[in-house]
Amino acid sequence: MRNKSINVPKEYLDQLERKRYSPNTISTYISLFEQFLNHFPQVSPETLSDDHVAKFQTYLVNTKKVSISTQNQYINSIKFYFEKVLGREKGYYHIDRPIQEFKLPKVLTEKEVIALLKTVTNLKHKAMLFIVYSSGLRAGELINLRISDIDGEQMRVFIRGGKGKKDRVSILSVKALETLRIYFKEFRPKEYLFEGQNGGRYTTSSLRKVFYTALVKSKIRKKVTLHSLRHSFATHLLEKGVDIRYIQILLGHNSSKTTEVYTHITHKGWKKIKSPLDNIDLQ
Repeated sequence: MRNKSINVPKEYLDQLERKRYSPNTISTYISLFEQFLNHFPQVSPETLSDDHVAKFQTYLVNTKKVSISTQNQYINSIKFYFEKVLGREKGYYHIDRPIQEFKLPKVLTEKEVIALLKTVTNLKHKAMLFIVYSSGLRAGELINLRISDIDGEQMRVFIRGGKGKKDRVSILSVKALETLRIYFKEFRPKEYLFEGQNGGRYTTSSLRKVFYTALVKSKIRKKVTLHSLRHSFATHLLEKGVDIRYIQILLGHNSSKTTEVYTHITHKGWKKIKSPLDNIDLQ
């Protein structure tokens, strides 16, 4: 007989909500922490210790073979319970946090972005992808946009409560604004800029489906995601000569080091670099 699965304690969810974590973060933390709890079904949550965390990490690495970023998410969900719910002091237990891998973001070229966007015929879908790419938005930031967040006079988009609960402003494309105005007249959203068929906020899963449908139609073979449009936005601005400090502000990065990763992607100016081999006379 299969054991009944263990759910997170009510205090865990209460604390996440009190700390004003986003719905996406709450959902992720609950899912990951429940996996940790169910890995030790005979142990009550409040008695879980360093040893349990170490064993669970070994399982994640050797059996589940999760990525380093996913492993970090598991650790954060566990730390939240230990520190915020049980009230344990930071450093009360020892967890070897994995070193972050250095991976370059996957981006689309300008030609690929054009090919992808041209496949979209649905007006709402086109408006959403236009805004994601033209303003460098995350999926959650787009679906949280309200009608009042679009400033057509100053050509700005206001992002409220983005990653890290920070507000910021990004640029608004002329083409995106023109598409938005046509979309608005036809769909007449009431509260959120993009709403579902039955009203209310559009979902991130539906938004991702819109992107993947366009990707398939465009016949682009790269393994990219909706978030790649944000990476492409930053890379293309850098290639056009926009100062990386401005790009940092538009993306909402705390550190310029996070933004500097795009300097490893752009190939602008490479044709001007001459290989040292070509300077050698071999005859």
